[in-house]
This record gives sequence, structure tokens and C-alpha cells, in this order.
Amino acid sequence: MSKFKEKIIISVGGSLIYPEELDLNFILRLKEIVLKFVEQGYRLVLITGGGKICRKYNEAARQLNPQVTPRELDWMGIKTTKVNAELVRIMFNRFAYYKVLDQPNERLDKNKNAAVIVAGGWKPGASSDNMAVNLAKRFKAKKLINLSNIDYIYDKDPNKHPDAKKIEKISWPDFIKLVGTKWDPGANVPFDPIASQLAAKLNLEVAILNGNNISNLTSYLKGGSFIGTIVKS
Repeated sequence: MSKFKEKIIISVGGSLIYPEELDLNFILRLKEIVLKFVEQGYRLVLITGGGKICRKYNEAARQLNPQVTPRELDWMGIKTTKVNAELVRIMFNRFAYYKVLDQPNERLDKNKNAAVIVAGGWKPGASSDNMAVNLAKRFKAKKLINLSNIDYIYDKDPNKHPDAKKIEKISWPDFIKLVGTKWDPGANVPFDPIASQLAAKLNLEVAILNGNNISNLTSYLKGGSFIGTIVKS
């Protein structure tokens, strides 16, 4: 029987960790909240994105080699997520599993009962959302929190359509109609369509929250009122 009250997956967008430069204030606020839930008996699995550092390296690669392949750029992006993940893992010190997970089904050893597990990107063609949902499946988590820099999902792109309406709750079938069924790394979607289909099969609840309002995360986890969108069956 698991010693943990509940397992929660948190996907931390790179736009929060590395918006223009490394945002240590955000990372420290995240640590404070995570450790409060660790004290209450939760296990938290964090997946980190790349952010601006990823785009900087991809731009540099294109300048240095105009023939660079999409796969090579994808691998570079994955490596930047792992650098962010390593920093977050180090921050949690003794509470964290001793290494960053490279894939969702990686076998745990040594301090396998660590309360905090940190992962980065997985493989070309698989987004951080995909990694997060597969980790939810692996750890039998019921909730996945996607922290990004938006308050809500909208029925259409609010940057292009002033009449876009915010969505506070939406079912998986309706959400999949909204984002489609194919993953395109360049697409502007709030959650990976491939990951969404797996999340629907798992009956996973996904909360899309603005990580810049980090107290919102606490409110959601405590079952209080919060700003954001819930996607569930």
C-alpha cells in the first residue's frame, strides 16, 4: 500500500521557469508550496518545460547550421528541459528523487520513495504534456496541473478574436474538438492533443492554471475557488 495520501502531477511551463531569464523567485515560490503538500503526505511529480532558453538555443543552431533538422532541434529542446529539471531537483535536496527521470516508465531505485520526483522532456515528437500524462498513468494520479502563463482556456485565440470567451469547465470530448487530434510542435494549443486523448481514457482531471499567480495552485489543491480551466470527463 502506498505511503502517500495522493499523487499529483504538475507540469511547469518553461515560460514560468525561464521567461526571459531564469526566474528564481517563481521557482522558490513553487518550492514553498510543493513542500507544504509534501508535509501533508502527498507525492508530487514535476515536469519542467524549456522556456526562452530553448528558443535561444534553437535560433543559435539555425544560424550555425541552416540545414539543422527538426529532430535535432527537438533533441536540443529536450536537453534544455532537463537542465531546468536538474535545477529544480537540486532545489528540493533530500525530498527529491536522486535523478531527473528521462522517460515515464523509468524504474525507480535508491531513494524510490522520495516525495518529489522531477522529470524533463522525453523524446522527439512527445511534448511535455505527453510526458506529464504518461507519468500520471504510471503513478496512478487522478489530477494533473498544467502551470502556464494563461488564466483560462478560450473557445478561440483571444489574441486574434476580441470576442473569445473564457472556459472554466469543459469535458474531454469537447476539449478534443477544440484542439484537434494531431500534435504539431508549432501549434498554439493549451494542451497537447495526443496527451489529451490519453488523459480522456484515463479519466484524468487536468487543471490549467496561470503559474504567475502561484497561490492559485494552493487554492486548487485545497478545493477552494481558483482562476483557471478544468478539463475532465
